[in-house]
Amino acid sequence: MTTTMMKAIRVQAYGGPEQLRFEDAPAPIATRGHLLIRVRATSVNPFDLKLASGMFKDMIPMTLPYVPGGEFAGVVEDVPLDVTGLKKGDEVFGNCPAGAYAQLVAAPADTVAPKPAKLSFVESACLPLAGQTAWQALFDQGQLQRGQTVLIHAGAGGVGSYAVQLAHWTGARVLATASGEGVAYVKSLGADQTIDYKTTRFESVAKDVDLVVDLLGGDTQARSFGVLKKGGRLISTVQPPPQDVANKQGVHAAFFSMKPSSPGLIRLAELVDSGDLKVNVAKTYPLRDAATAWRESAHARGKTALEV
Repeated sequence: MTTTMMKAIRVQAYGGPEQLRFEDAPAPIATRGHLLIRVRATSVNPFDLKLASGMFKDMIPMTLPYVPGGEFAGVVEDVPLDVTGLKKGDEVFGNCPAGAYAQLVAAPADTVAPKPAKLSFVESACLPLAGQTAWQALFDQGQLQRGQTVLIHAGAGGVGSYAVQLAHWTGARVLATASGEGVAYVKSLGADQTIDYKTTRFESVAKDVDLVVDLLGGDTQARSFGVLKKGGRLISTVQPPPQDVANKQGVHAAFFSMKPSSPGLIRLAELVDSGDLKVNVAKTYPLRDAATAWRESAHARGKTALEV
């Protein structure tokens, strides 16, 4: 049987952007429970860089070379018999464990949904991972409700920018940290108060907070315990918070990893199409320039996209 080939970015060995190659690679097929998607756009996420660095090789070993990329937007190319609800030619967006930096990707059908009608493929590709992470941090894990106060760290980043908008949409009082031009940007997203972390210690402003969304870890996480009210919650996407500190402070603290789902994507698409959620693409690169995109994405305001 002849193997169908496609163009893709592949990680040749654990390391940095220098290990990315734009080359021919075997194309995936639509196996049971998976849709074959012709990718139109994907995006850069910190997890992609950490996975490629070898940071998680003991927990998530990758067979090298591999195609990175955990989110995409594109067009359904093939549908196996056991998948219903989507058909060939449908415009979709979604998540996959890896493989989106390519012309074709096989993605679990239960992590794919029709893309937002008002968004381009590039914009849609910047929503699944960060958007669902923000939703789950705020509502599933953080239990944020209208009238409560939330402190969101790194409010100008990919996850942070969605979290600020979603918290504002739900009627919470939103505090967010940022720096430089990011301060005004976060304000424009709906933050009630922005804190320039380079000039102001956030704990001098944030008091009796119901929820902290920790997207930074380290010293920022450690200091965040002091701004929570009794019974408050600290939810981190980057490192497990110390439970002894949480118990001493009388707060709930947890680390979580986002779990993608079609219903989660549909909910985000509805918010986008109603005008309640906006996607900010910081910069777009052609797929072949993924290495450059990785080098330049660290301090992007919003998401960095790759067009296929």
